[in-house]
Amino acid sequence: MERFLDRHDAGRQLARKLSKYANHPDVVILALPRGGVPVAYEVARALKAPLDVMIVRKLGLPGHEELAIGAIASGGIRILNEDIIDALAVDQAVLNSVTKRELEELQRRERQYRGDRPAPEVRDRTVILIDDGLATGASMLAAVHGLLIQYPARIIVAAPAAAPQALNILAPAVDDIVHGISPEPFEGVGKWYENFSQTSDEEVRLLLELAEQQLHN
Repeated sequence: MERFLDRHDAGRQLARKLSKYANHPDVVILALPRGGVPVAYEVARALKAPLDVMIVRKLGLPGHEELAIGAIASGGIRILNEDIIDALAVDQAVLNSVTKRELEELQRRERQYRGDRPAPEVRDRTVILIDDGLATGASMLAAVHGLLIQYPARIIVAAPAAAPQALNILAPAVDDIVHGISPEPFEGVGKWYENFSQTSDEEVRLLLELAEQQLHN
């Protein structure tokens, strides 16, 4: 199976699959930073739609941060992985401590990426949520729940690469899922990119500014 050259290449390919949403004034695109932003930038440019960020932070188990015990998202949403929390008997104080730390980082990123701009109005709009890949689907699910309380008309999840199990988890929660490839075994998002170098905060800010300029030119 072919791999994407990089996130911009993946975004251009994804944009073709989302072409029916082009030039619709009610469409807004929200990217999960950082890796989702270069992908979403190409989609926003092709669809002529506004671009912003939907920030999600994984709640990692202290000492084993790669193990997600939950996630938080913009809008005060917290999704917990109750099975893991119960199985490992994670203390409430530990859970609250991890949540507090990640909430501070989420708020820092919102200020850094958006500056003084208000968060976009999504009520009664079609929102396309984009990431560079869906491995477990947990972060995207937190983003979806963060959006639902803002009453969008429709939620579409889009990603260049998605694990089949992530698609199964997300499908009941959204109106549509658009993806490029869904290999089995998935073995991680990075496997499906030739260049999967980390996206910097500076790149995120730059792409958001570029997207806004292009929309109004």
